[in-house]
Amino acid sequence: MATITFKDDVTGKAVQMPVLEPTHGQSVVDIGKLAKEFGYFTYDPGFMSTASCQSTITYLDGDKGELLYRGYPIEQLAEQCNFLEVCYLLLYGDLPNPEKKKIFEESIIRHDRITEGLRRFFQGFNYDAHPMAMMTAAVSSLSAFYHDRLNIRDYEHRMVTARRLIAKMPTIAAACYKHSIGDPAVYPRDDLSYTGNLLYMMFSRPGKRYEVNPVAERALDVLFTLHADHEQNASTSTVRLAGSSGCNPYAAIAAGIACLWGPAHGGANEAVLRMLDQIGDVKNVDAFMAKVKDKNSGVRLMGFGHRVYKNFDPRARIIKDICHQVLDSFGHDPRLELAMRLEEIALSDSYFIERKLYPNVDFYSGIIYSALKIPVEMFTVMFAIARTSGWISHWMEMVSEPDMKIGRPRQLYVGPVQRNVITLAQRT
Repeated sequence: MATITFKDDVTGKAVQMPVLEPTHGQSVVDIGKLAKEFGYFTYDPGFMSTASCQSTITYLDGDKGELLYRGYPIEQLAEQCNFLEVCYLLLYGDLPNPEKKKIFEESIIRHDRITEGLRRFFQGFNYDAHPMAMMTAAVSSLSAFYHDRLNIRDYEHRMVTARRLIAKMPTIAAACYKHSIGDPAVYPRDDLSYTGNLLYMMFSRPGKRYEVNPVAERALDVLFTLHADHEQNASTSTVRLAGSSGCNPYAAIAAGIACLWGPAHGGANEAVLRMLDQIGDVKNVDAFMAKVKDKNSGVRLMGFGHRVYKNFDPRARIIKDICHQVLDSFGHDPRLELAMRLEEIALSDSYFIERKLYPNVDFYSGIIYSALKIPVEMFTVMFAIARTSGWISHWMEMVSEPDMKIGRPRQLYVGPVQRNVITLAQRT
């Protein structure tokens, strides 16, 4: 095993630290003994250079613009598999054969309903409550309704819970939406696909049954595949940290949903639509891009650039194609023309090229959701449905480790030095 020597110039002490080799990507220095040997912690705000765990689930290469689920390229999965096959892959480590696919899909159908008690739970929310607030609370409450499989050390319990979560998320999401518009909740149907059921439950109305459009069904399926997992992002890390305490998986996933709600994480596609609406017309694009390049303007180009990707986000290429297919079926959206013009400029202007600002997964997804009549406040809910498969897969991977430890980051304390309390009368 390769090692790196750390030397303290003050004391002269030198210690070798092992270098861990990955299947893909950068090597990692194991600094677990750094504090014991030298008395130092590391300081890494935002965990930009820290590997918090080892994982076999997802790999991404930001320089190459590459994303793999369990070793399979995202482009191949989006083209050749449906979302539930991808869920199976994330959970079990390999793609299912026809028999296993059928059994898994039947298990999802078996678990896609929610109890009447949980359905009544939504009546406690105000009519204008944000769907993400309702979803966070509803998922957190699942342990109160489904507490028969909560032994996190039991493999079968973990798998039942994983299937329940994946199955119930569209039903919960649709119930959140229906409550927000004052409509009664709709029960899922056994004869529809995963995304077909979501569309049916959202858009069926009393006296009018919704007919699922296959273009919309497939578009959502691909979007969910692209959003299913993305390595150790903020919400996945949140699920892992919460789960490391030994809490039930519903609580851990609810923590991930709450994290995803942040505008810097799950709300980016909403920000893209607001930006496009603000620009208004293609003739205003050049002036807008000039403001983006002016540091004093405070104007940001939304949907471009990524914390990890320094190349084209591979998911963005797929979503762009899906966007064209959806608009060909549902009608033209002038925001697509705006988006394509912004992309054209960004990919040819040296200012954006030097900063490696390429379109990311959020740039076109909002236009697709809008074309499908999914309201803006539901965009992050859609993200949460898809990402649940990744979250629960990471949680299962973590709790199955024999040496799982509760997460406990350290800090650089920069507050007051120790001081003594004086009496109230003496305080000025």
